[in-house]
Amino acid sequence: MPLPSSRVSRRQFLAGSMAAGAAVMCGGLSGAAAPVGRGIPAAKRRELAADESKALITITLDLEMSRHYPKRGMMEWDFQKGNLDDATKAYSVAAAEKAAAKGGFIHFFCVGRVLEHKSVDWLNTLIQGGHPIGNHTYDHVYVLASTPEEAQFRFRRSPWLAQGKTTAELIEENIRITTVAMQDRLKIDPDGFRTPGGFQTALDGRADIQQMLLDQGFSWVSCKYPAHEAGEEHQEPTAAVYESIVAAQAAAQPYVYPSGLVEVPMSPISDVNAFRTKFWKLEYFKKAIRQGVEWAIENRACYDFLAHPSCLVVEDPQAETIQMICDIVNDAGDKAVIVDCDTIAERARLRHKPSAENK
Repeated sequence: MPLPSSRVSRRQFLAGSMAAGAAVMCGGLSGAAAPVGRGIPAAKRRELAADESKALITITLDLEMSRHYPKRGMMEWDFQKGNLDDATKAYSVAAAEKAAAKGGFIHFFCVGRVLEHKSVDWLNTLIQGGHPIGNHTYDHVYVLASTPEEAQFRFRRSPWLAQGKTTAELIEENIRITTVAMQDRLKIDPDGFRTPGGFQTALDGRADIQQMLLDQGFSWVSCKYPAHEAGEEHQEPTAAVYESIVAAQAAAQPYVYPSGLVEVPMSPISDVNAFRTKFWKLEYFKKAIRQGVEWAIENRACYDFLAHPSCLVVEDPQAETIQMICDIVNDAGDKAVIVDCDTIAERARLRHKPSAENK
């Protein structure tokens, strides 16, 4: 089913955002409050994490292609998650510029195959602008898979790519080579790790995966996505749906696994859930996000906005939602601050009290 024609087309967006993106690439991200360096300096991070009077708000974008975008029926992206098109790249840069202009920044998570492209200038622009980039696996693999075929569509079509490897080895290698690719192509270490897909139970009870991530040098993972209602397709969400999404924010707070790995949950509702699955209008999405952010500010909690440029370029071409989040935080004054995922992880560590058996 095609996306509604009232939305800005890929071509229309690209014409405008590529021009904006080119300006950013030439001159860097603008805005008096644009961050310096990637993320927040360690000392400032600890200060913000320890300040319980502040809500910690992070804006995160996963750099991957999404099925059914830019039009319904496009499924090939399942096999080529890292083959980002020009519109998605341009949107990522433009969204980063809009956030920086309002004193914020974005924490990106990159699928490794993106780094096979001829040019990574747009990624270097993000890095130079102070936006952290984390590891999102090389092929967008399902880390809880029990077979290679379950790990990714690519291994179903081309099983020889997984030949001779156990599922655990395949997943471990997919994460490791993404780090290597980022170090080689971008000259940076990844800022954290996000699993493709979110899980209601996160990595609870999966000490093996927790340890694998720790062994690869990650101190935190973004994996948990709490359950919530999303309503009926093509229907405006009811009050109960919005209430369910807000209620789920309490389950989207960071914590420390027994292994010492920190969980930085994603806050409902995601763009693909709202737009791709339920066919929401942008106004519905913005309302849900606003209510979630406001809950976090009222409760001095954490909020992790989860979205994908490949989806938002169609559904929210002017990055209205990201700008709205920045405005809400700015209007909150000392009650809230936009941070990176590292700062949210640091708050969880500061709050964590190890049990006697783990001391």
